[in-house]
Amino acid sequence: MSFIVVDTEGKELLREIAILDHRGILLYEAFVQEHPDNVSARFRVQPLKEILQRFATLAQNQHVICHSAEHDQKVLRTSFRHVNLPWQNIKFECTWELSRQYLPNLPSYSLEYLSRYLTLRVNGRYFNPRAAHSARYDAEFTHQLYLKIMDAQTKQRLQNQPNPFSSRVDTPFQQHPDFQPIYQAEFSLLKSVITEIRHDRNHQSRGVVVVGEPGSGKTHLMMRLAQELLQINRLLFIRQPNNPDAVLYHTYARILESFVERVPTNGFTQLENLLAHSFVKIISTTQHLKLTQKDQHILSIVQTDPLNLYRQLGSEGTATRRDYWQHIEKRVSAWWMDQYGIAGVAPQIIQGIIKFCSYSEPRRKALVSRWLAAQPLELEESALIDLPNWDEEIGREDFSLEAISVFSRLSLLDEPLIIIFDQLEGLRYNEQLLRKFGFAITELFTHVPNSLIICNLFPDRWDHFQEFFSDNRAFIDRASQHQIRLNRPSIEQIRGVLKTKLASVDTDLDTIFTTSQLNEILDASSSIRVILNRAATYYRHVVNGDPIALPASPTPPMAALPTINLDEVNRSDTADFNQRLLKLEQSFSKITQVFDVIATALSSITIEQPPAITEITTSDSPASLSDNNTSPTSLDNSKALSNLDKSNQTIFSPNHGNGLQKQFSRQDLVREYLKEQQALLHTKYSQPQIITDNDDFGKLATIAQAFQEISDFELDQLRLGRKVLPEHLVIDRGHQKYAIGFLGVGGTAFTTRIGNYNELVLNHSNTQFYLFRDLRHGEISGKVGKQHIANLNNASNGRFEWMNQSNRVTFELIYQLISDIQNQEVEFSLKRALDVLTTDYSDYWLIKVLK
Repeated sequence: MSFIVVDTEGKELLREIAILDHRGILLYEAFVQEHPDNVSARFRVQPLKEILQRFATLAQNQHVICHSAEHDQKVLRTSFRHVNLPWQNIKFECTWELSRQYLPNLPSYSLEYLSRYLTLRVNGRYFNPRAAHSARYDAEFTHQLYLKIMDAQTKQRLQNQPNPFSSRVDTPFQQHPDFQPIYQAEFSLLKSVITEIRHDRNHQSRGVVVVGEPGSGKTHLMMRLAQELLQINRLLFIRQPNNPDAVLYHTYARILESFVERVPTNGFTQLENLLAHSFVKIISTTQHLKLTQKDQHILSIVQTDPLNLYRQLGSEGTATRRDYWQHIEKRVSAWWMDQYGIAGVAPQIIQGIIKFCSYSEPRRKALVSRWLAAQPLELEESALIDLPNWDEEIGREDFSLEAISVFSRLSLLDEPLIIIFDQLEGLRYNEQLLRKFGFAITELFTHVPNSLIICNLFPDRWDHFQEFFSDNRAFIDRASQHQIRLNRPSIEQIRGVLKTKLASVDTDLDTIFTTSQLNEILDASSSIRVILNRAATYYRHVVNGDPIALPASPTPPMAALPTINLDEVNRSDTADFNQRLLKLEQSFSKITQVFDVIATALSSITIEQPPAITEITTSDSPASLSDNNTSPTSLDNSKALSNLDKSNQTIFSPNHGNGLQKQFSRQDLVREYLKEQQALLHTKYSQPQIITDNDDFGKLATIAQAFQEISDFELDQLRLGRKVLPEHLVIDRGHQKYAIGFLGVGGTAFTTRIGNYNELVLNHSNTQFYLFRDLRHGEISGKVGKQHIANLNNASNGRFEWMNQSNRVTFELIYQLISDIQNQEVEFSLKRALDVLTTDYSDYWLIKVLK
């Protein structure tokens, strides 16, 4: 909003006027020539009419800010009539009225009282009543008052909006503000490699290693790729694998999850986009194909947009739609067999892709997604989507590689795939997993064409990869055909990032942060993530009045205390009130410096906060493990301005010589992280996901290995000859053993595996067995399967558990916390995090077992 600040002096007719711009700079000051009180005035004296004409020009298209605006308007209107000038349509705003709104129940709302109450200063001086009732003087303090009010308005508005700095980019499919001047050259290089793949006659895949320090913006750069290219290319995001026996299957499952992500610009999934564009190429470019009437109709509707394949072939459940999609399946299958033959599982994968795209009902799409992930379904479920169950003995790793190859070969009719491996730092904790990962990447380069394969790594981790795989140059050479290093952006670029974030809540840096706060945030030695974390902390402090919560810094040596001359405080013979007040403030500042030094010296003494009490609803039965469903020299009046009741909370300013900084314990930082991430996981719960037993086993193993840092137990697995068991992990505490398994499959696979698991229960009476099934995998309908569940629950050492939303979110939260620590996504230690988990989540089944 563009505004000017105006103060007028005069009882009925204007005597003098001052006009400031929005920065507080004087635009115009004048004394009325005809007014009897201005006889002695020698400068800026003008006729009343000229003054009013100048005012009208400056006020055009502006908000006019006055204190007691009713009086100013009255004087101006009377003066306009006096010189026969027409009154302009001017919008006034009154700081007297605004102050009553934001500071209710004050004894006075005069400019003098408000200026003193809010400790306003102009040119370093407080309000002096002897200088008041000068138009310029009053306008300058009115400008300061209005800025204070606008600041309060902004804070009140921002309290109802999310913190623009607290959200982070976890996947490329998220939407976050993007300051594009950062890493623009690196982004252009990535796009140029995609272009090279597109124009390569052999469509060979290429590798790029993106190297950057923790928090440098690697995943954010991937998000920029998605935002710009997702309408054209298919982008597949694979987080760190966690199971050495299922690296390719993990990769494939995450690829499926990416394919069911919707493209924001058209609302269809990536898989639907891939098939539509590929099918149009099949029927429009295959030379020996004799087009039928159905082919010609399809071609007519997809000429303008291939996605009309889903819009204009009949409604869900109609015979017309079924006929067309059976025809599409026939055409694509014939094309595949003509190009690649009928060997392997590829023809079935093609069939599954078409089934997924033919359905619009979410449940059927979810079932086809599980089928594509080689998960056996209940008979009723497989019948619903008209797809036969997979052979239980199928090799998941070979299956996954062939399935990924199918998608890449379909992309030859569309655009190159972008396959991104991120959050890989945790691989250093498991050499077997790291070696399997290198083998998997090598296999992808060999069998998956037309793809850009990106690995995001820390510099030291990339060095470790090169050393570790010195005997596998195929992996290193193919993965690093191109290397991109993300160097730390300049301070001005990081300022641009902060400004871009704040623009999302319609505010700016100067409104939110003081110069000292911004200097603290923009620490030159910090990564982008650390800077954003600091900005989030200060933002909460400014907007909500929360204490500063920054990780404690190393304790510096005790510094010499500054000398304070108390005579300066007590001296009362200074003539000028402002001089006395400023001397008092300067002396108080020295006192705060003393406290700063003392606080710094004492910061090495860690006083733990009492553990937070987190309410987690659990079953009372011991056998059940699942969940049931500002300156200290003056009053901090910014709190009064935002009209918040924070009377029971002490707010400390940042430690820049302005006061004492309250150091949050690191447990508080962990709890803040857990609260934010838990909310995000609850939101994500209802989104399409590929949940696999292998992945859950890997997550459990990662969590358990982390807890071995603070708890004494061994990890193992059980065997039953060559029989297939549910994915499970044994936690051996010596005096007690726990077997925790996962079983998300359906049909005969479920019946067989739970039956074998029940044999283990009978054979190992000293072990407590638990078997989890995610609620989203659906009920077991077969009688035999239900009986096996009953048998497990009836065993004294067995329990079948449904993993509901609360249970799942907490399980994922614990895994994400540990994974983020391993990937250096957060600024606290593993031990500190585990301490919080064992305290705050002590009733959660997994913590009971591990602590």
